[in-house]
Amino acid sequence: MKKIRISAVSYTNTKPFLYGLQHSDIINDIDLSLDIPSDCAQKLIDDEADIGLIPVAATLSLPQWEIVSAYCIGAFGAVNSVFIFSNCAIEDVKTIQLDPQSRTSNNLARVLLKNFWQVQPELVKDAPDYAISTNPTTAFVQIGDRTFGRKDDYPFSYDLSAEWLKFTGLPFVFAAWIANKPIPADFITAFNNALRLGLAHRKELLNELPKRADFDLEDYLMHKLDFDLTEDKKKALYLFLDYIKAL
Repeated sequence: MKKIRISAVSYTNTKPFLYGLQHSDIINDIDLSLDIPSDCAQKLIDDEADIGLIPVAATLSLPQWEIVSAYCIGAFGAVNSVFIFSNCAIEDVKTIQLDPQSRTSNNLARVLLKNFWQVQPELVKDAPDYAISTNPTTAFVQIGDRTFGRKDDYPFSYDLSAEWLKFTGLPFVFAAWIANKPIPADFITAFNNALRLGLAHRKELLNELPKRADFDLEDYLMHKLDFDLTEDKKKALYLFLDYIKAL
């Protein structure tokens, strides 16, 4: 059988899924690549992957897509790894530098700026000094492991998942397992079983991860992240896509 090509994010939040895939027989049936979120999405768009753990905003660039897993990268409230970091209150920000590795979180920032905070700062892509915000009215979006331990480095930090909950009352889905073509049902079953195995072994996984003095990895993987793709999360996903279309 031809191997299913899978692209997954290489951040800590994906490690439970990777643990499950790598400790299941399904590893023999897949071609697994680890990428940053925007590259995961591009591989699916370019048909260089069959399934990707992709930022949900990227589904808008796919002519055909379907969710193939009961699991996701999500949160109900603060996720502690997706932020706008700022030197001033969000109402006073003049410029926001977008994260070059992100699609969904940049779009989430744009949705919140327009609809929740109701401000219109200049949005900058590919800023040369990205993530070094010294100007008093410049802020930046940052996601993933690069945010660990940085929450106290700036006077203002806005957890975008927490802000979305304030705005909508709903959880948020940052990334979902998306296919760009029909996938055999028996593979999907085995795939979900592998992901479930990984989530069940998060304690063992934590023992393998380097300890950090500046960030609570156990709280992050066991409590901040919410991996089940519930009906409320699906509702939030489609609502978010509607907001993006209206930008």
